[in-house]
Amino acid sequence: MPEVTFYVLGTESLYERYFFACRLIEKAYRNNQFCYVLLDSPEQCQRLDDMLWTFRAGSFIPHQIFTDTLPEVTSQVLLGTVNAPEGWQNVVFNLSSQLPQRWQQTTRVLEILDNNETKKIAGRQRYRTYQQAGIEIVTHKI
Repeated sequence: MPEVTFYVLGTESLYERYFFACRLIEKAYRNNQFCYVLLDSPEQCQRLDDMLWTFRAGSFIPHQIFTDTLPEVTSQVLLGTVNAPEGWQNVVFNLSSQLPQRWQQTTRVLEILDNNETKKIAGRQRYRTYQQAGIEIVTHKI
C-alpha cells in the first residue's frame, strides 16, 4: 500500500498551490524520484509546465507533458491528465480532482489541496477512500 500525504494550504490561490507543488516536485527530483503529476486538464498541465521553468531562479527540473507516448529520457518529471505510465508510478503528485487510477500500485501519493471548498470536498472523498483501504494518512496544514 502506498504512503499518502495530504498538504492543505490556507489559501485559495491556484498560483500558490502550483508554487508549493513546484517546490515539492523539485525536492523529489533532487532525490532522484522521477514523479508523475496528475492534473485535470491540458491547460493546467501547460500552466504547471510554465511554472516549473520559472518558479525559482536557478532551478532546473527536467519535465514534459505526457501525451501517451513514453519519453526517451526517463530521468524527468511527467505532467499529465491520464494514468501515470510505467516507470513513473512510484511517486504521484495529485493536483487533480480525481483519485489517481491504480493508486494502490504507487509507493507514494501526495495530495495538494488549497482552501477552495470544491477542492476540499473532492479531497475529503479521496481521503475517505484511502482511509477505508486501511492506509495511514499524514496531513500537513500549510
